[in-house]
Amino acid sequence: MIRVGITGQAGFIGQHLYNFLGTKTEQISRTDFERSLFDKPEDLANWVANCDVIVHIAAMNRHEDPQVIYDTNVGLVQKLIDACQSAAVTPKIIFSSSTQEEQDNLYGQSKRDGRKLLETWAQQQAGSVTSLLIPNVFGPFGKPFYNSFIATFCHLLNTGGAPEVHQDATVSLIYVNALVEHFYQQIQSDSSGVAFKAIEAPYQAKVTEVLQKLEHFKSIYVENNQVPDISSGFDIDLFNTFTSYIPKEYFPRKFTMHTDNRGAFVEIMRAGTSGQSSYSTTVPGITRGNHYHTRKVERFAVIKGKACIKLRKINTDKVYEFFLDGSEPAYVDMPIWYTHNITNIGDEELITLFWINEPYDPEDPDTYFESVD
Repeated sequence: MIRVGITGQAGFIGQHLYNFLGTKTEQISRTDFERSLFDKPEDLANWVANCDVIVHIAAMNRHEDPQVIYDTNVGLVQKLIDACQSAAVTPKIIFSSSTQEEQDNLYGQSKRDGRKLLETWAQQQAGSVTSLLIPNVFGPFGKPFYNSFIATFCHLLNTGGAPEVHQDATVSLIYVNALVEHFYQQIQSDSSGVAFKAIEAPYQAKVTEVLQKLEHFKSIYVENNQVPDISSGFDIDLFNTFTSYIPKEYFPRKFTMHTDNRGAFVEIMRAGTSGQSSYSTTVPGITRGNHYHTRKVERFAVIKGKACIKLRKINTDKVYEFFLDGSEPAYVDMPIWYTHNITNIGDEELITLFWINEPYDPEDPDTYFESVD
């Protein structure tokens, strides 16, 4: 069992890595971190002493005064080194650096100089430091106007804003799920000494191209209730990022019911991508689900009976509830990293139709069980 601590655990990349490691409980034990530890030298020393591996992600990305960014980031590295020396330990450190190291700005310089401090410490103490040079990262739950332009665009499109392109550059991009896989490989690696690795960006896209895709998602999915073509890796990563910014009150979405003397007709799903459809029957009082996915797009459509669908983002407490009635068929889509369930709250059989964008694979199910309540 490897004890892993993540500085910046509550940040964008940190929370994704923390949650990902939570799916690896047979190999990984997480040592929780709080930002306040940086202001408590003794507690920080105790924390590093309880880590076999430390992933140092904590950093300031933006501030009106660039010097504050530099001083903060280099200062955090120094505090981490001081804690290791105080505790007389040499945990393996994985440092999150940036492709901006080579650029003439104080953020990039803070990453470069912080890396050099760690490398010097490792050489003097016979420790292990691996620095990862990371391209632009995007994914669900990023902070708008801070983490990435994609987070900003997604936020604006889902809150009535109008994104603007100030410089239509070609940007190197990596999805946060892919990035945490790189961290995981380094955590498991038995390498020692000092190493420096540049993470390859899987995607290259112009800013206008990204915006056009996001605007298409809004038109097709939000305004017309259709799932767009998400057959490519970039499109599904971008789509899962986009949908994480849709306000929860957007659901449930009612279907259009067409009736005549023969009965009723309801179109359940229209999608530009392949997937798997299924249905379930549930007796009164029974709950199904209590699991989450990290990549799958999934829809629950209630066509008969009464149901309560609950969602809760992993490692948070707030539970969202949606009430659906088959007399007015409706659906709710399950966001990634939200554990979810459905309960028959009526007196008759509940019939639910399910659609998911990829067939179930027992070798790679992307299904992790955790109770909503």
